[in-house]
Amino acid sequence: MGVYPLQKALQKANELELDLVEISPNAAPPVCKIIDYKKFLYEQKKREKAMKANASKVVLKEIRFGPQTDEHDYEFKKKHAIKFLEEGAKLKAFVFFKGRSIVFKEQGHILLLRLAQDLEPYGKVEQLPKLEGKRMIMLLNPKK
Repeated sequence: MGVYPLQKALQKANELELDLVEISPNAAPPVCKIIDYKKFLYEQKKREKAMKANASKVVLKEIRFGPQTDEHDYEFKKKHAIKFLEEGAKLKAFVFFKGRSIVFKEQGHILLLRLAQDLEPYGKVEQLPKLEGKRMIMLLNPKK
């Protein structure tokens, strides 16, 4: 279309029954375009929606253990953990201490470290086991 001073640009926009839209106000001189503003907004929303759809959503799955979880239950929950990590979900494994079972903190810590070691081929530890209240929590990220 060309480069116009402000008055001429406004006049040209009115003739074409379009809008004069400031694209880059910080430039010297400011950059404006003669376009249909509603169409511009629609296309901008469409681009944002497409970007949002392409963004990956993080899924967090939880697995709960007791401090004295037996071997069969451990294997069963480990199988689920493997499935979650293979699907690309983050895993939050925690040992829940009820009542006086808090005296078995070391067993819970050992259990989570063993789980981390068993899941090494599927995911890597983001946060090592840490006691938060009555829970000992460990986070794992899936391997790409």
